[in-house]
Amino acid sequence: MKYRIIFILIIGLVIISCNQDKEPVVTEEEQTETLQKKELSKDEEEIQNLIRQVLKWGNSKVNLWTLLADDKDSICIGLNLKEHKKNLDELKKTDFFSIEFIENYNQIILTLDKKIQNKEFGNLLVGDLPPFNFASDVNPWCLCQEEPCDPNLWEVDINIIRLSSESGELEYKWGKSVLNADPYWKDFRYKFKVTKENNKWKISYMEGFDFEEGIKGW
Repeated sequence: MKYRIIFILIIGLVIISCNQDKEPVVTEEEQTETLQKKELSKDEEEIQNLIRQVLKWGNSKVNLWTLLADDKDSICIGLNLKEHKKNLDELKKTDFFSIEFIENYNQIILTLDKKIQNKEFGNLLVGDLPPFNFASDVNPWCLCQEEPCDPNLWEVDINIIRLSSESGELEYKWGKSVLNADPYWKDFRYKFKVTKENNKWKISYMEGFDFEEGIKGW
């Protein structure tokens, strides 16, 4: 009887030990969810890096339009489309922007050029502030007249509004370094969209490049 009790205790201890050694069972559904979260995190990081690069590049490299003056250099007769073509080439070289974004920008410039030629904004004198919205009174990369004064200005953070494996709608906001220096900007938000082309995230829309708003006069 004594040995029988000892034998049962030993068997019990072995069973408990085996159960402790077993790794938790992870279902296929849980594995898929974990992989999706990792991929989403990777996408988020890539998109944040992308918008930071775009903002830094856009504010240092590109004059988005150039006015064309008449022979007397007194009245603007359109936009310089030769310079515009160079801008299109520059945007393509970066590999930051989708085909959709580049064509939208192209249409903004071509439409404004026609409006100026047709005097839809009246006589536009050389030296006057152009009376249309796009890249005129505000910086289209941030929709602001004055930017925060901070050495890490373009280290912005992003919020996801909607994000799938192929496209997304997001907004960026100023990063901590800007807000620590100037809390005034804490409520600032700027909408943009991304799409995947050739398995790479690219900017497909930016709020300051909205076509309908950009071609409006004021």
